[in-house]
Amino acid sequence: MNETAIKAKIAVWKFASCDGCQLQLLDLEDELLALADAVHIAYFMEASRHFEPGPYDISIVEGSVTTPHDLEHIQDIRAQSGFLMTIGACATSGGIQALRNFADVDDFIRIVYAEPTFIKTLEKSTAISEHVHVDFELRGCPINKRQLLEVLTALVHGKTPTVPKHSVCIECKARGNSCVMVTRGAPCLGPVTQAGCNAICPAYDRACFGCYGPCETPNLPSLLEEWRHVGATEPEIERSVHTFNAWAPAFREIPKAQEEP
Repeated sequence: MNETAIKAKIAVWKFASCDGCQLQLLDLEDELLALADAVHIAYFMEASRHFEPGPYDISIVEGSVTTPHDLEHIQDIRAQSGFLMTIGACATSGGIQALRNFADVDDFIRIVYAEPTFIKTLEKSTAISEHVHVDFELRGCPINKRQLLEVLTALVHGKTPTVPKHSVCIECKARGNSCVMVTRGAPCLGPVTQAGCNAICPAYDRACFGCYGPCETPNLPSLLEEWRHVGATEPEIERSVHTFNAWAPAFREIPKAQEEP
C-alpha cells in the first residue's frame, strides 16, 4: 500500500489575503514534523510547486471571495474536500478588504486603475461561509499557530476541534494585565473579541483591535455606550470597529447612541 494512502490528504488554498495565516502554518516547523506520520500535504503553493489532484480529506482556506473566479473556485474546492476549514479574518469575515463593502466598489476601481474595464470583481469581499458550507472556522489576523496545530491534531485523530469562545478579557485576567478601559479610558474591543492572541496588545498597555473577531456572545451596544461615556466620538468608534473583521455580522452595523431619557 502506498504510504500516503493511510494519511490525511491536506490541501491549503489562498484567496484574497496577505498570506499571513499560511505563514503561520509554515512557522510551525518542528511541530509539523511531528504530524508527518499522520498527514500528507498534497497541495500548498506557498510551500511547494508540487501538487496532487483531489479529492482531499482536509482543505484549509485562507482569504476572502472577491472575484467571480473566486466564487467558482471555492465551489470546486468544496466539492472535492471532505472537511473544509477557513483560517484568518479574511476567510472568516471578509478581512480588511471588506471595508469596500461600505462604499461603492466602482469608485475605487475608477480611482485606482487606469483601465477599469479590465477589472472583474464582485461588489463585496465576503467570508468563505457566505458561499459554501464551512466545517470549522479558525479566527485571527493572523491566526494563532498553536491553535492551528491543536485543530489539525484533533482532525487527524478523528476528534472534533475546539478553540476558546470567551473574550480577550479572560486572557487579560490570566496574564495579570491592567484593564486599559478602566485605567486609561481607552476604547478597547477586548470585551467583545474572541480570545486567541493571549491579550498581546493590552499586555503592552494598548487597547485590543479585535483581530480575532466577535466572541460567542458579544454585547457591542453596551460596550460602545461605555466608550461614549469616556469620550469616544462616533468617527473614533467607527474606525475602531471597522478594521480586520468589519464585515463580521456582530461588527457590521455600528449601534447608534442611546437617547437620553
